[in-house]
Amino acid sequence: MKKLILFTITALTGVLSFAQNTGFYIRTIENISRHRTTGGIRFYKAVSNASDYVDYSTSVITFAAGLVGKDKATQQKAIVMLEAQVANAVITQGLKYIINRKRPSEKYPDFIPVVYEKTPSFPSGHTSGAFANATSLSLAFRKWYVVVPAYSWAALMGYSRMYLGVHYPSDVLAGAVLGSGTAWLTYKVNKRWQQKKLQKKLTVLY
Repeated sequence: MKKLILFTITALTGVLSFAQNTGFYIRTIENISRHRTTGGIRFYKAVSNASDYVDYSTSVITFAAGLVGKDKATQQKAIVMLEAQVANAVITQGLKYIINRKRPSEKYPDFIPVVYEKTPSFPSGHTSGAFANATSLSLAFRKWYVVVPAYSWAALMGYSRMYLGVHYPSDVLAGAVLGSGTAWLTYKVNKRWQQKKLQKKLTVLY
């Protein structure tokens, strides 16, 4: 398993490096920019601007539903979802400043984005947040009518960042992997912690 993970990371790094060196990334978002429309710009700006509201309101609404229904399990799921968002935000922002990749318009002055961002480019924070949210929701409520809309929204968020010209495809891909991985790891850690907590209770009882 470790060898497979190492091989995947090595292969992905090689592909991303090759794409960067051949100018694939900038050509991709340049091609997207040529097909922008007034309606498209409004739509994708709205999607992008809704990022934090959707990501954090999901856990708040879930917790509120648990309170109303007096369902502690649902309340716990909401807490895990919020933990995933916070952890993802910290890791994403940390990586941004450690890697410090320039935005497309900074590296290629001739490229004109729809909006300008002040933070470094890699990875995409909007995308990582959306995929962290989608993964948390999918692990908490394993129903197709939760999974499909959640990941569809996450994919739309990622595309919106390229449409607006503020991210390369690799920024978005890294954000998707980071967000999904952080949410999955947060879920697993909490699950193990809950199991240990239950074992301690059983030990005391018996």
